[in-house]
Amino acid sequence: MYYPEPISKLIDSFMKLPGIGPKTAARLAFFVLTMKEEDVLTFSKSLIDAKRNLSYCTVCGNITDVDPCHICTDKQRDASIICVVQDTKDVIAMEKMRDYNGLYHVLQGAISPMDGIGPEDINVASLLVRLQSETVQELILATNSTIEGEATAMYISRLVKPSGIRTTRIAHGLPVGGDLEYADEVTLSKAMEGRREL
Repeated sequence: MYYPEPISKLIDSFMKLPGIGPKTAARLAFFVLTMKEEDVLTFSKSLIDAKRNLSYCTVCGNITDVDPCHICTDKQRDASIICVVQDTKDVIAMEKMRDYNGLYHVLQGAISPMDGIGPEDINVASLLVRLQSETVQELILATNSTIEGEATAMYISRLVKPSGIRTTRIAHGLPVGGDLEYADEVTLSKAMEGRREL
């Protein structure tokens, strides 16, 4: 209504991105208009390439441009440990840490009955198949410390328990450099549960 149609469509497109409201979308749209045409073409080509050339690894569920992904085919990795995470961003966070050298399994979500997401809606079935076919000795549950993440971790641990595979949960608690006075009750409670001897 206020803008010419091409700008309105561009604003609407930006508003489909998470965390982008009308003002930010308008600011981004007008910024695109100031960009060089070759930069806009490169940007649009990057969007199209990402959409067309990326898929989910048939082994672990991580997003990849080759199948199986680079992590699953890396012979230097410890195949006896699988770290279960909710999405690809979690894999990237773990990889930045550079302390973990096992494999991953990406659930692509978490169980959330309030949102109508059950175990059949996330990548659990392929995890169970992997656990039967591979020589896994430990399963690390690294789902988020939310109600949904905890429910998902509990559900998976109950499924895996009969197999005899060691199942662990990442610790939760205070961040490094954090002050006790600013921590909420749940975080403090988790920190107390996860305490260890020095």
